[in-house]
Amino acid sequence: MGELEKMTTGLSEECGVFGAYDMDGGDVAPSVYYGLFALQHRGQESCGIAVTDTYGERKVHSKKGLGLVNEVFDEEALQTLHGNLGVGHVRYSTAGGTRAENAMPLVLKYVKGTLVIAHNGNLTNAIELRRELEYTGAIFQTTIDSEVIAYHIARERLNVSCAEDAVKNAMKKIKGAYALVVSSPRKLIGARDPFGLKPLCIGKRDNTYFLASESCAIAAVDAEFVRDVEPGEIITITKNGITSDKSMAISPEKQARCIFEYIYFARMDSTIDNVNVYHARILAGKALAESYPVEADLVVGVPDSGLVAAKGYSEQSGIPYGMAFHKNSYVGRTFIKPKQSQRESSVKIKLNVIEEVVKGKRIVMVDDSIVRGTTSANIIKMLKKAGAKEVHVRISSPPFLHPCYFGTDVPSDDQLIAHSHTTEQIREMIGADSLGYMEVEKLKDMVGDLSYCDACFTGNYPMKVPGRDVSLAFE
Repeated sequence: MGELEKMTTGLSEECGVFGAYDMDGGDVAPSVYYGLFALQHRGQESCGIAVTDTYGERKVHSKKGLGLVNEVFDEEALQTLHGNLGVGHVRYSTAGGTRAENAMPLVLKYVKGTLVIAHNGNLTNAIELRRELEYTGAIFQTTIDSEVIAYHIARERLNVSCAEDAVKNAMKKIKGAYALVVSSPRKLIGARDPFGLKPLCIGKRDNTYFLASESCAIAAVDAEFVRDVEPGEIITITKNGITSDKSMAISPEKQARCIFEYIYFARMDSTIDNVNVYHARILAGKALAESYPVEADLVVGVPDSGLVAAKGYSEQSGIPYGMAFHKNSYVGRTFIKPKQSQRESSVKIKLNVIEEVVKGKRIVMVDDSIVRGTTSANIIKMLKKAGAKEVHVRISSPPFLHPCYFGTDVPSDDQLIAHSHTTEQIREMIGADSLGYMEVEKLKDMVGDLSYCDACFTGNYPMKVPGRDVSLAFE
């Protein structure tokens, strides 16, 4: 599927979060901008930055909007964002729809000052929490889960002596997947759900601390990677340094990182929970070559996330690795969520086959997933039109059979091609000469002894999820 199918079928991660606190009082907005730039792959729908000055009047300055980071922010906009404490966000909607008011971070003024919140993930009990708040007089400005979390933090803050305890009390009520970056007037707080479904890590550059969804964003601001925030951990950064609260943690065997971070979402140069994403994808490709060998002349990957798995397939099989596609990186938001009828043309705009490479050859095409099958069918058609004799498709994830409730936009059962068709039927529908999916039991080879969530393939959710008739989106 790769970057391309995210653009054309709507399988997508919800968000990327980033936070910065400069103890020396310098402006952090430029660093937050570069951090978000490095997390752009996690969401292209909207973005935002909110900053505050912990020394002065503690006024929050924020800017957000629909579009890519470099479309929403220019140098002039960044120069107006003065403050040494900042929170940033890139968004792709899974729950809540595409609306300007749903852009994050959320800035809430309340009795104790101003609360800024950026959130990656999805709550499984958002509907009842929202209802409960509405019946006690809460008025919602957005349709996103994050506002429910923010209300609970603000409400809890009235009963406790510090913002981090308010975050902890809110965590006792919310269920689901979340990585949170929160700023109160003088603190930067990071929290990760007890299952560790969503990633979050810590970085440091001189006297500035960073929180980020992925380590690639820490590297982008020239900071040192310190460590991952542990599942269930709350990190608090103040002018006195960093403190940790692990009282919400659960036992390691119950933790459930999203396996799809390693297959597709995360950037290949990131390391999450001590597992290097590039290495995990190489292992996935090798596992595919062991499970589904085939006689062929060339192994190619669909950009971007199919490329590394293709390299692994090539190494294991001994079949040469080649580049069969040119990807156009300059297609902006126009092609993020086109209608089904426009998907075919958007595939061609996004990706071109290099005829010289594939003509007269038997090709193994490695991709990370098949959601609806439309994109795979188009790419195979393009390869064969360019003269490929055979196209053998290898997918570095098992078939999608179940929806995700944790912030990954895996659509409902009826839109998942594997839910209602056999592998052989899918092979025929997409026009492949053979088709092999990653075996579920081989997923663990990618991540070693890390416990993970593979519910979208197996239906084994790490927690109770809403009934299938309950929609998680508020439309």
